[in-house]
Amino acid sequence: MGDFRRILDDPSIDAITIAAPNFWHTPATLMACAAGKHVYVEKPGSHNAHEAELIVAAARKHGRVVQMGNHRRSVPYIIEAVERLRAGEIGTLRYARCASSNHRGTIGTGHELPVPAWLNYDLWQGPIPHRPYRDNLVHYNWHWMWHWGGGELANTGPHFLDLARWGLGVDAPIRVTCSGRRYHYVDDQETPDQAAVTFDFGDKGMSYDWSSANLRVSEAIPIVRFYGDKGSLSLEKDGYKIHDLDGHELVKVMGQKGTDVAHYANFIEGIRGNARLHSEIAEGQKSSLLCHLGNIAQRTCGAIDFDPKTRRIVGNPEAEKKYWSREYRAGWEPKV
Repeated sequence: MGDFRRILDDPSIDAITIAAPNFWHTPATLMACAAGKHVYVEKPGSHNAHEAELIVAAARKHGRVVQMGNHRRSVPYIIEAVERLRAGEIGTLRYARCASSNHRGTIGTGHELPVPAWLNYDLWQGPIPHRPYRDNLVHYNWHWMWHWGGGELANTGPHFLDLARWGLGVDAPIRVTCSGRRYHYVDDQETPDQAAVTFDFGDKGMSYDWSSANLRVSEAIPIVRFYGDKGSLSLEKDGYKIHDLDGHELVKVMGQKGTDVAHYANFIEGIRGNARLHSEIAEGQKSSLLCHLGNIAQRTCGAIDFDPKTRRIVGNPEAEKKYWSREYRAGWEPKV
């Protein structure tokens, strides 16, 4: 496996795509911006709240185009649905509810083994403190261990919470609550497989309820449902519906699909100066911050207060000290 940093030394490369694990997103983006590259970075774009600040600061300092890979921002039917929300078709918006489910199996109990010959494990861990290689870590199960990942909230949350925040037109919350745990298996997973997080924005609210190990095939749950004074709008996986307060279906736009292609094309046109980014990194990190705050709430007292102006946790210095940032390997600390 090659070292991606060689790409940064190549003046013929204008942009890079980062689809590495979450703990690499911000450090790699900072390096790329400093090297003069534009960046398409997959969600969440940051491993923690401190990195969410650093990645935006780096894009600004170096004047780089940085797009976050929450591709639903570029899906035509979702753009259309948000425009209808903005036009007041369901009245004054009050709340948004997100839901997702998966049927993820157990990750088992890992064993420390020699690193496989095909894996540069030292580079794979890169900026974070070294932990011994385990046979149930690479390529995906790192998501469910706090040292490497942020659980389902940081995995699928940036997609759905971003849509809810975008549709409601809100920025940062004043209070976050999160409750859940590992219910389904006894294994190495540390992050919740079933949980619910809520966000209070003062005049609006939103929530995200997820299940990682129990696919809710019998439940017709939209990925996001918006509630207004005149009705509701439901975003589905292939379209949207609008209902009045009595539950009568007023609008049905279905049979559409969204892919990453349009979102990446928007990134390219943004570099060329022909388009406004659909998820410029500052906008994307507002949604990622919600995920980080939810994880902090779940790992501490279940609820935290937040000041949207100072962008800091209020009245819980221990939570901020312990979880706002993270420890890095010596010499790898991300800097702008």
